[in-house]
Amino acid sequence: MALLFLLLLVVVSAASADEEAFIGVNIGTDLSDMPDPTQVVALLKKQQIRYVRLYNADRGMLLALANTGIKVAVSVPNEQLLAIGQSNSTAANWVSQNVVSHYPATNITTVCVGSEVFTSLPNAAPILVNALRFIQSALVASNLDRQIKVSTPLPSSIILDPFPPSQAFFNHSLNRVLVPMLSFLQSTGSYFMLNVYPYYDYMQSNGVIPLDYALFKPLPANREVVDANTLLHYTNVFDAMVDAAFFAMASLNFTNIPVLVTESGWPSKGDSHEPDATIENANTYNSNLIRHVLNKTGTPKHPGIAVSAYIYELYNEDTRPGPLSEKNWGLFDGNGVPIYILRLTGSGSVLANDTTNQTYCAAKDGADSKMLQAALDWACGPGKVDCSPLLQGQPCYEPDTVSAHATYAFDAYYQKNGQAPLACDFNGVAAITTTNPSHGSCLFLGSSDKNATFLNSTAPAMSSKSSGSPAQQCNPVSAAYFMIVVVSIASALLL
Repeated sequence: MALLFLLLLVVVSAASADEEAFIGVNIGTDLSDMPDPTQVVALLKKQQIRYVRLYNADRGMLLALANTGIKVAVSVPNEQLLAIGQSNSTAANWVSQNVVSHYPATNITTVCVGSEVFTSLPNAAPILVNALRFIQSALVASNLDRQIKVSTPLPSSIILDPFPPSQAFFNHSLNRVLVPMLSFLQSTGSYFMLNVYPYYDYMQSNGVIPLDYALFKPLPANREVVDANTLLHYTNVFDAMVDAAFFAMASLNFTNIPVLVTESGWPSKGDSHEPDATIENANTYNSNLIRHVLNKTGTPKHPGIAVSAYIYELYNEDTRPGPLSEKNWGLFDGNGVPIYILRLTGSGSVLANDTTNQTYCAAKDGADSKMLQAALDWACGPGKVDCSPLLQGQPCYEPDTVSAHATYAFDAYYQKNGQAPLACDFNGVAAITTTNPSHGSCLFLGSSDKNATFLNSTAPAMSSKSSGSPAQQCNPVSAAYFMIVVVSIASALLL
């Protein structure tokens, strides 16, 4: 009983932490014909995008975002950083004009102080912590420090030797800034903001990193990357980089600062030397990233505690300098037309008339048979799935395996619950797939409801705790359900 109680505590704690998981979008403005703020906000509302990050604190955007409920991260641009980092009064004026004058009508939740300062504006690095402290002091003076977090987005390149993650450490030359910065983040309860770009890691690896590993594609067990020091298995670059950040912070004795990914994505078009910057790969990466976050997968070091992320980015930016790929990270063009249709049914973020988004819930390859059986028993019992097609002589009896029967029950539960991501978890033995498991006369429902109230094809959107989201309306990981599942699985394992 003590073991079961401990398992329940772990699961409920993880579920509670996971409620904070969200996907947002960055809004860049390097467009030759940038939509005006009201058009941008209309697109956000149409897509039900609930979290955005601005690279500045544009007054027009902040006014347009007022009374929408959208949670906004505003930024101190790098060109203003030196002035703010050298003057408390300048920081106070910035907060007064760009935060206090708009709050609470505009739901500002975060101030990003600069962007990738160590690499893009290294001469400002010595005053970066001062800038963070001055902005925080201004928020304290306005009684907003409990509502608004302060941090600074950092490039993943400051983490050296990122694999295996357990050996990761920060560039030692930066420690004189990083140590007081991490102390500030810890004392204020803020995030360690990290920009994670598996596309660049893949491109720079010269073939060492497999494309599937960068794109979150499922890997067979023998292709998973194992950290020899921790024996943790890594199936994607994103998780490895996030865990590298956790381990690097731990090497400086900071172990309780959450990571927030402020930029991540994949370009949909590139020059001739960028053959993997394609619409298909961009779709695959962003679809899988969104699913990964909102399914509350977590990382191998912190399983079940999702790392929230902002997709880079809302629009293709045709005036950005650099290679063709730099102009093509967007989910939409400047007219609000989707660049591609995300394959993402069930996360509250798919176009109602999307016909490419058929998804199913299937048992994971290699999943423990006892855990599968326990999850199957739950689905056909408390989960109230009609499992009569699995009886001998019925259409879905063959193949008579636990995995095949579990896939049928899992998918039936998933479809019944509106394809909510949480409805395809079953304590980690199930996963969403676009492969139709139907065979012979055993037909699976799939996602064919074109009238569902989901988002327009592309945009990542809803927090897993957003009111009215499918995941909340039929959440299979509510405390009660989770207790039943965990008790069933634990009982099976103890037999």
